[in-house]
Amino acid sequence: MESNQRRKSGINLPAGMSETSLRLEKVSPSRVLPNLASPRTMSPRTISNLSASSSPSKTAACSDRFIPCRSTSRLHTFGLNDKTASPVKEGGNEAYLRVLRRELFPVVVAGAGGKSNKGGGDGGSPVLSPSKNMFRFMTDQSGSSSPYSPSMLGEGSGLSWESPAPPKPPRKVPKTPHKVLDAPALQDDFYLSLVDWSSQNVLAVGLDTCVYLWTASTSKVTKLCDLGPNDGVCSVQWTREGSYISIGTSLGQVQIWDGTQCKRVRTMSGHQTRTGVLAWSSRILSSGSRDRNILQHDLRVSNDFVSKLVGHKSEVCGLKWSHDDRELASGGNDNQLLVWNQHSQLPVLKLTEHTAAVKAIAWSPHQTSLLASGGGTADRCIRFWNTTNGNQLNSVDTGSQVCNLVWSKNVNELVSTHGYSQNQIMVWKYPSMAKVATLTGHGMRVLYLAMSPDGQTIVTGAGDETLRFWNVFPSAKTAVSEAIYYTFCTIKTADITTGHRTYDWLLTVSFYIAYQASVKDTGLWSLGRTHIR
Repeated sequence: MESNQRRKSGINLPAGMSETSLRLEKVSPSRVLPNLASPRTMSPRTISNLSASSSPSKTAACSDRFIPCRSTSRLHTFGLNDKTASPVKEGGNEAYLRVLRRELFPVVVAGAGGKSNKGGGDGGSPVLSPSKNMFRFMTDQSGSSSPYSPSMLGEGSGLSWESPAPPKPPRKVPKTPHKVLDAPALQDDFYLSLVDWSSQNVLAVGLDTCVYLWTASTSKVTKLCDLGPNDGVCSVQWTREGSYISIGTSLGQVQIWDGTQCKRVRTMSGHQTRTGVLAWSSRILSSGSRDRNILQHDLRVSNDFVSKLVGHKSEVCGLKWSHDDRELASGGNDNQLLVWNQHSQLPVLKLTEHTAAVKAIAWSPHQTSLLASGGGTADRCIRFWNTTNGNQLNSVDTGSQVCNLVWSKNVNELVSTHGYSQNQIMVWKYPSMAKVATLTGHGMRVLYLAMSPDGQTIVTGAGDETLRFWNVFPSAKTAVSEAIYYTFCTIKTADITTGHRTYDWLLTVSFYIAYQASVKDTGLWSLGRTHIR
């Protein structure tokens, strides 16, 4: 019976269920979709309005897509909600979460006039909302047009390329000389230049009428010459190659000697009185005298001098060629610092800010057209000049007479020696001019100064008839290694993973590897400190 009823109705029902218990209500199409036209006659506008149509009894909107609302999301589940008063530790998980939160969910604060301020201002309560730039190409909102932005994560990210580097420990400079040599009859005269160190590691010292050579690697002393009782040594200067040495005499002559064979090569005249200062360029020897003139000597021609530079009103006591041989700086007892070029016999710059004799002159090996000069007892200042435009860059009062200046070849520092009244040796860091070290030991004015060819050691001489050797500068290899190390310490992990930062990092590593290879292959700075002890 039951089976017959199921066949009549055409519905297969489970056992125990009758057709009367199943109620099927027929609904007209107009009730579901009112005013629904045929699919062929429907316009795109009609289709777009389908989601908006609803039953009068229903208030919820219908849609075929699920669009999440991030404002109602449980962000605390992912650990991205703001934490109260927790210090951000550089490189820790907190810094990472802070960056991630700011990049994905910027804080929007409702301000006056219904405007929103990004980044969490002071007014209103912060409300998290999704970033409008999510899954889009982000545009720079900072307004900076430079491709070398200091931070790839934005101003408020908490991490920046300009984060301070770890504090660099101060370099220790020995306070005592590691060697002291006797120099009998070393004159106590501010206007003479009696000590010079060659590129072949040989020290020349003028003592009264004689010149002695001290080989640093073997400590061997050789007497180069004796000018006789009627003359005296006023200045010595090695060529840049270190094979020949020039000697200025009390009679105004300039003699050229072969330092290896201890043989005089040439004698040149021209000055009327003593020649107290000499300076070599690549091809020209310049000599300054008490007669106020500067003579230019060219050993390739037979004439004693090829030109005369007239500009000082008193004795010339300071003379230095720039490293590129383009400019010659001269200082005199007339308190003037003059700068000359190769094409004119008149000075291109007249610098008159010093108030005492200018003997100490040094060109920077690290920056073109940077000149340092020091004044005598009434001035006591070290001044820095830009010889391109003649501007004074800085001036430092040292408190005592400035006798000599020498720049370090390995680091951006310089050393000065002083006379009245403290007789000290000072090492300065440029451009801050912070004191690295102050060395004492001489009993009289420190009038003479020279640097070893490796750039690590200086020798000083004074009227107390002693030569003292000081280790004041690091080696070139150590200086570069330290600079690269402290550069790496400032690189953040987030910056390294960025494309152009990775390129900079790899470029620095490549430079360091190439530098190490060049030092190993060429034997650069083979004349170490141990060779002069």
